[in-house]
Amino acid sequence: MCGRYASSRRPEDLIEEFEVVESRVAEPLAPDFNVAPTKEVYAVLERPPRTEQPAARQLRVLNWGLVPSWAKDPSIGNRMINARMETVAEKPSYRKAFAVRRCLLPADGYFEWYPTSELTAKNKPKKQPFFIHPKDGGVLAMAGLYEIWKDPTRNEDDPRLFRWTCTVITTDAEDDLGHIHDRMPLMVPRQRWSDWLSPEPSPTDDLLGLLEPAAPGRLEAFPVANLVNNVRNNGPELIDPLPLDEGT
Repeated sequence: MCGRYASSRRPEDLIEEFEVVESRVAEPLAPDFNVAPTKEVYAVLERPPRTEQPAARQLRVLNWGLVPSWAKDPSIGNRMINARMETVAEKPSYRKAFAVRRCLLPADGYFEWYPTSELTAKNKPKKQPFFIHPKDGGVLAMAGLYEIWKDPTRNEDDPRLFRWTCTVITTDAEDDLGHIHDRMPLMVPRQRWSDWLSPEPSPTDDLLGLLEPAAPGRLEAFPVANLVNNVRNNGPELIDPLPLDEGT
């Protein structure tokens, strides 16, 4: 699964990187080196046009943890931070969003935990966090879905009436990274962004064909301090590599 990631780029950088036409970011998010479920994150998406104009590519702020439009309780989003590629087109929680509400979730990289041979006081393997990111320092365009949930407890004129949420699509990890964790976020190559973001329905097989794990060798992983284990810790030191003898 993908349960934590880092996102430190400024909205103006993301607007340029993803060729965004319309920014819906009222207040920029602070750089976040410990993005956890329910936090606000940047998402790139395209909304269905209301006129004859084509859909405009937008940058928005969403909450991580998808809440389906039919949900009775928004807390369901706490458990829906990841959608498996193998079932995303079939599960009721994701099926509708996969058809017409797809997005990209920009990230510097993501964290996974590797169980070591050392045991805790409870006789369980200690887990070493790793930061996984592009070797070239580029941005990860993680495949995601978004939903818009209407809060029945709010008035129609309440600006908080609609809650925008998202989830990360995952797949089996490539061999180079599979020894750390068996799942990884799916990436959308730049040349497929337009097809992925299009709000127009497409055959399921065509959509699945747009997704792919990161090319072998494109990502690198290194051990980082246990600071990331606590969501209250947040700063660039969370993605500083540990000396090799400390991360084994």
